[in-house]
Amino acid sequence: MANPFRILKRFVAPGSSSGEYALAENYAVLRDAVFATRPETLGLIEPSDDNAVWGVVMETAYPEAIATLVAMADGAVSLYFSNGGGIIGAGSAPAARHAARALLEMSPRFLSACAPATKFPLPEKSHVRFYLLAWRSTLTAEAAEEALAGNGHALSPLFHQAHEVITQIRLADERHSQA
Repeated sequence: MANPFRILKRFVAPGSSSGEYALAENYAVLRDAVFATRPETLGLIEPSDDNAVWGVVMETAYPEAIATLVAMADGAVSLYFSNGGGIIGAGSAPAARHAARALLEMSPRFLSACAPATKFPLPEKSHVRFYLLAWRSTLTAEAAEEALAGNGHALSPLFHQAHEVITQIRLADERHSQA
């Protein structure tokens, strides 16, 4: 069986695997915008549940680049790459939007596995960092990709659902490219 997490290799261009990541300007701008966004600006109404999550960001540090998945409660779904590529507006694809909604709905179960975030560092290489954008705060956690993929971490279910979103983005992108 093929490794389902290798699908991102198609999007991430080869590059140096040593040292720090070189971040493309458009990636840095998009990433910064995600963390600067407030839910009210998206037209979201504050829920009565303090554990409500209105955005999930999953960043995976590959040797060549970082892949940043963004899913927002307003239906926005995007996948950015630190080397400048990306897919913006994937929430217009029904399957990607549905998978992202499932990711957002399950994310409050993982708040206790995260710590408050006031800074937004990139993950270490071969690691995955989650940011859960909740109404009262942003929370974060980082783990080795291998542990997450092998179901050896408390955040593994969140990781697998995020990869379902990525799969649906990829499938929608392929359909769009063939049209």
